[in-house]
Amino acid sequence: MAETTVAEVLAELAGLDDPKARAVNEKHGDDHAVNLSKLRALAKRLKTQQELASGLWATGDSAARLLAILVCRPKAFGRDELDTMLREARTPKVHDWLVSYVVKKNPHCEELRQAWFADPDPVVASAGWALTTERVAKKPEGLDLSGLLDVIEAEMEDAPDRLQWAMNHCLAQIGIEHPAHRARALAIGERLEVLKDYPTSPGCTSPYAPIWINEMVRRQAG
Repeated sequence: MAETTVAEVLAELAGLDDPKARAVNEKHGDDHAVNLSKLRALAKRLKTQQELASGLWATGDSAARLLAILVCRPKAFGRDELDTMLREARTPKVHDWLVSYVVKKNPHCEELRQAWFADPDPVVASAGWALTTERVAKKPEGLDLSGLLDVIEAEMEDAPDRLQWAMNHCLAQIGIEHPAHRARALAIGERLEVLKDYPTSPGCTSPYAPIWINEMVRRQAG
């Protein structure tokens, strides 16, 4: 489908509107009503179209923005452009996909990680923490893991939900990937009890850091 227009895609997205999907998504703070499997199928058909992606993003519609993320060229965005996009991305799914599918593949990723990490906006800061967690797991050289644990210990308990979740993930990742810091990570998790009572589906690992760390370490050893 060459030279697809934004209007054509918006019409197709409207046709995929599913009230049941909207009800489920709203429980998670999202405001779109498109089944994500159908959205991915549409993206696969459209293939990469950077100009279309920019137009879809500019609509402000969450489903259009999710599609924009799937059809864009992640390396084509400038640093300031991504910073603006992240600050506009207020719903969890758009925020998470933007960080995971675009920012992580962009050459400005590390610069943005550092800029966002201590941002006064907790949603923006959560993106900085998510990128830091990625480095904890894949490229920890140069990170101050003890310093990260200091911040988590001091700030995670009272952090807003999205930021708390991102900090907790970082805490778990440090404990899982870095044996020298594992005992302290476990102790912080046990003392703060963040997400200790989070409802967990059967077969899923609890996000409570001590359980999460011990389970992943057990699997790695096995």
